[in-house]
Amino acid sequence: MYSFRITEDTGRCVDRIEELRRQLDHGTPLPRLWLGRTRRDVEAEAVAASTGLEGVPVTVDEARRILAGDRPPSVSPHDAALVEGYRDAMRYVLGRADDPNFVWHTELLLALHHRILAGSRGAEAGRLRTVQNWLSHTGTGESVYLPPAAEAVPQLLDELTGWLQATGTPAPVTAALAHVRLAGIHPFRDGNGRAARIVASLVMYRAGYQSPTFTSLEEWWGRHPESYYEAFSCLGATWDTDADVSEFVAAHVHAQATQVEALSLRNAVERALWTVVEDIASLDLGLPARTANALFDAVHAREITNRYYRGLGEVSQVTASHDLAKLAASGLLDARGAGRSAHYVGTDRLIDAVTAAVGVPAERVPPQPELAQRRDALLAAVAARLHDA
Repeated sequence: MYSFRITEDTGRCVDRIEELRRQLDHGTPLPRLWLGRTRRDVEAEAVAASTGLEGVPVTVDEARRILAGDRPPSVSPHDAALVEGYRDAMRYVLGRADDPNFVWHTELLLALHHRILAGSRGAEAGRLRTVQNWLSHTGTGESVYLPPAAEAVPQLLDELTGWLQATGTPAPVTAALAHVRLAGIHPFRDGNGRAARIVASLVMYRAGYQSPTFTSLEEWWGRHPESYYEAFSCLGATWDTDADVSEFVAAHVHAQATQVEALSLRNAVERALWTVVEDIASLDLGLPARTANALFDAVHAREITNRYYRGLGEVSQVTASHDLAKLAASGLLDARGAGRSAHYVGTDRLIDAVTAAVGVPAERVPPQPELAQRRDALLAAVAARLHDA
């Protein structure tokens, strides 16, 4: 099903991805709290991006709060369930990936789909479509792609999973092919794009690329939706088992390599910031290491509610209140609102403390009307220093 060729540029991208894996695998051990934190953040970004591509109007910050058990009032319960469902599907594939008895089969895809749609019977979660579907242009409503007939879907999925079980193609290329082939079959009434993106991540997990740096391609596509949809144009207007999908493979692998490069630098920046805020919390303030979670979010100009902080630190409401009150008393957080709208935000004093601790000259992070502007200047300064190093 489908033909493809590995171009010279695609081959270089595959080599670069493997080179980056070797570099990152031999890095220094990471603190447990930081590993948990970076997985949460990348997870929230991937969930928001992938569900957003399917029209679910949830921002990264809203997704972050939902996944910590703090659904913002601006997000409907239905949309929150889809966010949680996608997270559950991502965690499912991560848990299954290194099973020595793992086997690719259609029932696995149905289990993933059931989680993606949060078990909704009305949306036919975990069920193959029984009628013809099609993809239409969101602006004009014009049909742009006609998938295969419903009766052909079971056999096509069996062929796809059989190929995945036996192939020796490099993992980044296999992930791209799994993505485009599942999307081309379009086996479900809804959630096909999300299923295809998660299967692509599972391919990478199975090949040993288990760091979020290598499997979070959703966030890249979410920032480049035009490129994403354009990559599927190689499928043509109707199902064609002989379609040449080399263009999609090239776009997918190039995006993967570029995303790994970007996330590697970003993770280095944020790890440096995490080390600093953890030292501020533990050494300067004498507070538990878990309070670094609140400072880390505050440095990034995010709002921190009691419920959100409880979800991160896995503490009681009383403990969360005490932690946040102590951080506010230190002048590093500022309490805002009351009742259900009560939350905390970072202060200029926090930015000043972090700037000094990471060794960035104060003039590189000057006073600004908005804390987010100082955050951006701080992140840029740290990134430039790490990149030069």
